[in-house]
Amino acid sequence: MKEKNKYGQYFTEGVVADFMVSLISHDREAAILEPSCGKGVFLKMLQEHGFVRTSAYEIDTELAHDFPQVRHESFISSPVYEKFDVIIGNPPYIRWKNLEQELKDELQQSPLWNKYFNSLCDYLFIFILKSIEQLNENGELIFICSDYWMNTTNSQTLRNYMCQNGYFESIYHFKEAPLFEKVCASFVIFKYIKSKENRPTISLYSYNKKGKPLLKELQDGTCFNKQEIPQFQPYQRWLLATQDAQNQLACFENACIKQQGLFDTQLHRLGEYCDIGNGMVSGLDAAFKVNQNEEMQFNEAERKCLIHVLKAKNLDRYNYTSTEKYIYMPSDISQDEFTTVYPHFVSHFESYVEGLNKRYSYGKDLPYWEFAFPRSKSLFERQKPKIFIPCKERISHKNYFRFCYSPAGYYPLQDVTGIVLKQNCKESIEYILAYLNNERVFNWLKYNGIVKGEIVEFSEAPIANIPYLTINWGNAEEVVLHERITKETRLYLHDKDAKHRSTINELFNTLFYEKGRL
Repeated sequence: MKEKNKYGQYFTEGVVADFMVSLISHDREAAILEPSCGKGVFLKMLQEHGFVRTSAYEIDTELAHDFPQVRHESFISSPVYEKFDVIIGNPPYIRWKNLEQELKDELQQSPLWNKYFNSLCDYLFIFILKSIEQLNENGELIFICSDYWMNTTNSQTLRNYMCQNGYFESIYHFKEAPLFEKVCASFVIFKYIKSKENRPTISLYSYNKKGKPLLKELQDGTCFNKQEIPQFQPYQRWLLATQDAQNQLACFENACIKQQGLFDTQLHRLGEYCDIGNGMVSGLDAAFKVNQNEEMQFNEAERKCLIHVLKAKNLDRYNYTSTEKYIYMPSDISQDEFTTVYPHFVSHFESYVEGLNKRYSYGKDLPYWEFAFPRSKSLFERQKPKIFIPCKERISHKNYFRFCYSPAGYYPLQDVTGIVLKQNCKESIEYILAYLNNERVFNWLKYNGIVKGEIVEFSEAPIANIPYLTINWGNAEEVVLHERITKETRLYLHDKDAKHRSTINELFNTLFYEKGRL
């Protein structure tokens, strides 16, 4: 694969192009366009499959000279009145901020771009929309691209346009499969039909193996799990989930409704009841970590500068598995004071000074003994228990996240995000801990969180957005359920007996039932 250049090129491998060409339903006389043909792999496969009316655009004049049907011009400025039965390919991926000025100037002259998009949108969007504009009725758009646009706010106009002008016949979801060398992203191949009619479902094929796919596996479907999912609707989130799964998500959200209006339904969200912050950045963890033998040698002033820390590797569901002690020095200590008052720290840091001085300093004149960025430290200094979660969680082989209880006085490091109850939160920390570890929250985040391939991200915004099931304190049954969940969670934190987790799940089932939503 050629490295990405100014045109956002990632070249498709022959196996993938061959498979995509096999998805074409039209006969061999169909008019077919490749809008960004690169080295011509799709043109080659189209020829091998017997298609005879092919044409292509390629803006990079260094490429595709072996194919006489290629016009070395920009597809963006090509005539919209040219119509095709099939448009197939691998459109470029470039964010607006990374576009060359010549490409920005071209977009600003495009009527389609000005009608549907703005400078928050990506280059990919215009390739998809313009391709649909140039399809004949019942024409097919078959593209391979990253899946990020299927849920971003900035692609809303594109998604609405697609819902209003046709439907998806099939989506092949490859998640983190290495379809392109040296590219780590989640990819889809989709087949979209331009049509005034519609169909109720989309055939979703989820890639079920590791490594690159083989052509035979792609064509016979053995590397996919197939499901039928509801057709996407305009002005709604696109979910790659079955109708049953979407019904469950809707029921979950209904239980968290705060206010329901004619045109707008508001949910209780976790961010209304909890403060959320990212963990502290040392810049070089190994330099600040101390062992038990070292600690025994420290003087009283040095011991006061030790803190308990938790990293992602220390976290599990409900409980942490281990903890570590780190040196955390207050700011504004002079070199003389540090050397005099903390002599054992001087010895401890001696072998790390060079590495510490090379840390990213966030624009500060940073003494080597200080944390690089103690972000959210004031939040974690609150003397109350907290909930920690790894900033990133892989879900490919598990059906849970690791929301973990943390005692007061423990600090998360940079790969951990912390949750602290606000004053207005009446529910207990144990109730919230159990709630966040409930399967309903897991399923909601799997479809509605910040998901990249098999990785779910837990920064402040996605955690704050989690729908939250509040207790109606005027309802005696709900109050009792809250107290029982709190009690069972405390027992589980104490003895780690799995029977308490089972009881907690049953209590939440009852609570949702009492809400009349599930």
